Amino acid sequence: MLLLQQLINGLMLGGLYVMVAVAFTLIIGMLNFLNFTIPALFMFAAMMMWATMTGNLPFGNDFLFAIFGEHNIWIAGAIVSIVSICLVSLIIERFTYRYMKAKYGDATEHALPLVSSLGFLIIFEHLVIGQWGSDPLQIESPFGDATFTIGTLIFSYPQVISLALSLAIVFLLSHVIRHTKLGRALRSIAERPDTATLMGVDVLRIVPVVYVITGLLCAISGILFTINYTSIDAYIGDTVATVAIAGMVLGGLGNVWGAVVGGLFVGILEVFSIYIVGADFVKVPIWGLLLLILVFKPTGLFGHTAIGKGKF
Repeated sequence: MLLLQQLINGLMLGGLYVMVAVAFTLIIGMLNFLNFTIPALFMFAAMMMWATMTGNLPFGNDFLFAIFGEHNIWIAGAIVSIVSICLVSLIIERFTYRYMKAKYGDATEHALPLVSSLGFLIIFEHLVIGQWGSDPLQIESPFGDATFTIGTLIFSYPQVISLALSLAIVFLLSHVIRHTKLGRALRSIAERPDTATLMGVDVLRIVPVVYVITGLLCAISGILFTINYTSIDAYIGDTVATVAIAGMVLGGLGNVWGAVVGGLFVGILEVFSIYIVGADFVKVPIWGLLLLILVFKPTGLFGHTAIGKGKF
């Protein structure tokens, strides 16, 4: 039963990694570069959630407390986080894709967006450190110790809701990509952006949508992480993103449902690694498995040879 409990805990943790892994997958699959602002977006959403709930917003929280009350301030935190991340995502798109594309053209297919996104990651981390410091920050879960049991197995209501919400969001996203006009435009950009432009797709209008979607995935994941684990810091995005990248590569670059499987698997692997070898060595099994995957099946479990070709 103890092993089964660890399996359940791993699935709950993996549910949070899933959305970050899918965010990485969308950017890589459609725009063909690794967006390092994703850890920053996750961290910033978690920080805004914490700041709203604890009264530490730079402009004050009195107005939000007056509207939502002390018991529902977590709702205000979620709204502030989501709105902030959407705005930040559009700013990032402006300077990691649109400006670079206009100024350097095809050079943006290589290192420039990656380097500029890395710059945003460093800027956001140090802005947060300058405002709130680098020490771990705590909140009280708005749901308290909300658990239920099935036999001897313990389930946390927030974690179960988080896992179900993660899978529901990914399912909705997959449906949008496969069966809507927006999805067709996104897939055409993933296949060949220049040809998509010739066929009438307004790439410069669609790409911001990709950034906002990835930002929303990071925001929701950051909010759920804060509620579930109640402890965050300025580097939490780096910690979560490295594991999510491992899950994305394990599932297959550019494959949305591969990222889901990979995210759940690395969550399970992390929990069992802590149980077996301890927290100090938790990353060794995860990245050891990743290296083996890259050696023997570099496209991952469900990936394809060419990024952006037929995965959506």
